[in-house]
Amino acid sequence: MNADPDEDPTNAADDWLSRRFHEAEQATDEAFDLSACVREPIHLLGGVQSYGTLLAAEVASGTVVTAADNTARLLGVEARELVGGSVLRVLGAPDWEEAVALSAEGEGAVLSLPVTAGAGPSPRSFDLSVHRRDGLLVLEFEPGEADPAASRDFYQGVRRALGRLRSATSVAGCCATAVREMRALTGFERVVAYRFDGADGPGEVVAESVADGWEPWLGLWFPATDVPPQARRLYEENWIRVIGDVDDVTSRLVPERRADTGDILDLSRAGLRTVSGFHLEYLRNIGVRSSMSVSVLRDGRLWGLIACHGADPRRLGPEVRSACELFGTAFSLHLTALEERDRADSLVGVGGRAAAVARLLGTDVYDSLLRHEAEVRELAGADGLVVAQDGQVRTTGPAVGAPLAGELKRLAAGLAPGQVWATDRLAETLEAGGGDASAAEGGPSGVLLIALERGRSYLAWTRAERPEPRRWAADPDRPVRVGPRGERLTPRGSGAVFRSVTRGRSLPWQAREEHTAVELWRLLTGMVLRHADELSALNEELRVINADLDSFTHAAAHDLKEPLRGISHAAEFLAEDAGAELDAANVRRLSTMRRLAGRMDDLLNSLLHYSRAGRGGLRRTRVELDRALDHALEVAGPRLAEAGVRVLRPDRLPEVDADPDRLDDVLVNLLVNAAKYAADRPDRTVEVGVEEVAPGPGGRAVVVRDNGIGIPPERQDDVFGLFQRLHGPAEYSGGTGVGLAVVRRVVERHGGRVWLTSTPGEGTAFYFTLGEPGPAGG
Repeated sequence: MNADPDEDPTNAADDWLSRRFHEAEQATDEAFDLSACVREPIHLLGGVQSYGTLLAAEVASGTVVTAADNTARLLGVEARELVGGSVLRVLGAPDWEEAVALSAEGEGAVLSLPVTAGAGPSPRSFDLSVHRRDGLLVLEFEPGEADPAASRDFYQGVRRALGRLRSATSVAGCCATAVREMRALTGFERVVAYRFDGADGPGEVVAESVADGWEPWLGLWFPATDVPPQARRLYEENWIRVIGDVDDVTSRLVPERRADTGDILDLSRAGLRTVSGFHLEYLRNIGVRSSMSVSVLRDGRLWGLIACHGADPRRLGPEVRSACELFGTAFSLHLTALEERDRADSLVGVGGRAAAVARLLGTDVYDSLLRHEAEVRELAGADGLVVAQDGQVRTTGPAVGAPLAGELKRLAAGLAPGQVWATDRLAETLEAGGGDASAAEGGPSGVLLIALERGRSYLAWTRAERPEPRRWAADPDRPVRVGPRGERLTPRGSGAVFRSVTRGRSLPWQAREEHTAVELWRLLTGMVLRHADELSALNEELRVINADLDSFTHAAAHDLKEPLRGISHAAEFLAEDAGAELDAANVRRLSTMRRLAGRMDDLLNSLLHYSRAGRGGLRRTRVELDRALDHALEVAGPRLAEAGVRVLRPDRLPEVDADPDRLDDVLVNLLVNAAKYAADRPDRTVEVGVEEVAPGPGGRAVVVRDNGIGIPPERQDDVFGLFQRLHGPAEYSGGTGVGLAVVRRVVERHGGRVWLTSTPGEGTAFYFTLGEPGPAGG
């Protein structure tokens, strides 16, 4: 694993250990600080396993900086005598030069070579492992293999094992083959394949090969505390870790700290690195004398371990360790290939299924997602659906309250469109990410979320909680127990299995479901863009049609006035010239003709007024509403005075963003309307003001409120229609029913809206807004 010497282990321990583990410590008969296990810097323990020895020397000069305290036994010179002197005292110059050359590939790479080393007349054969660390060349001496033929036979066994491994066609079969072959190669009594449930989660034994008389562990789970974070980091950095004898007496480094830096030598890459006392207790308590762990990596991250346990001390030399490391590498690669094949197989047909659902959706994409929610849910095997657009959240399935909707919105805001976020343990994931874990209470446990439009919309599939039974080798809520020798960290084994039900999790999301989400997003994006293009084309076509219609209306109204004027004049001249000769019936007919011509002239004038309200560009600018009202009263004031209506206004009205001429049309029509429909009462009034109608910017409306006759509720939707009057042509001063239609058209051209509230017999209030402010002259 990738150990970081600068990382603060205290913070790591506090972040990683949950409350239940601290409670477990307090439940033991003796005081035990489990966090001390997590905080322990296992790469800086300052010692090596005593069957071998270690020197660290400066690369350029060969000066020994530190040495293990057992060099006298293995190399013939006391450690204190070696420190500060030349490494050539115990290692031949050619071997030193070869070690320097081999290690030049880069810091961290471990390489081995056979050497003859030691002082005095009888040097010994050693397997020498070398690597560079912190500017030093680290040399590990292990007594040479007594029988070279044994190593050759081992390599032949490895080749056969690799051939069997390649024949495995499933992940489960691959794991079963790996543990069986590793046990045959090494002779350990127990070999298990151990898979982690997430980067920091517990582990499950998914395959095992075990000798008679040893407890089977297959299917058992072990608490996450069994492999703390710093151990996981080292497993990612080192493919293999061997412990020859749990009762070995560590050989300490001399001096404990480097004289030049004051640091303890980092032994992350050292095969002889001594073992944490916590881990030794653990192994003793399960009856293990020797062990080997081989890392299984997926995309550079720790997937799991091949863990080997022996009943007796067992020494594995560098060549054997290298062969086991090779096997572990091949196992990791083959496992990855099998998982990728399964992933590829699962993706077959994903596009077709997503396309079939997309074809069901209409132009109203977000609404139709919910209309066809059963088909959309089935795409991801979900229990529910969340569709969010511009702050509106609609759901099906497991309840999604406002707090959880807020958390999902926050998560979606951090995603690019088309990017997926998924979890099968929502509360746990929210807590780990600094969110509000309580937001998930009573709701789904699994969420597959994809951002549709950045910051505006997302789609999420949800899954309800699926309680999962687990068989634990130790109570996950009491990982610390006093063992038969008074030691801690005692697993219980299959003979005393602890059964529990894991809560707060859903079925995990598979790759095909995540891919389906992305494919559906791609199809939806295409639909939205296509609909946007179609809408744009329709809007342009509508704009041209409206422009043509406005031009036609204006031209028709203007051109019709001339012949209508001729008809009116002809009727008038005929009445004057031949009036004495006409009988009473024809006189009435001529009078009706003149009256109808006048009525039609009024309608044409109103139509011209209405068409002008929709033609030409708006000249928006900042307009003082007080001045606009004064100008409107110049036209409407006499009508108000004639009707006995008093105008009420505040001391000062604000500015608005509008076209001054069009705003004048709105105010004049509303004021004249108040004069027309004044009630039979002495205190007739019309009040002009500005009111807040919604919180936030742009939430104000201009209001024109009278205390006139009012409008019945069933007719209030009709008053803004063209040529719509609620009374007869001669009632309430007559009119064509165009005034309020002009008001609505002008307001809507400004991007605003107009509405009314009214109570018959008490009056009417007209409200209008003018859209978002724009630049002057826009």
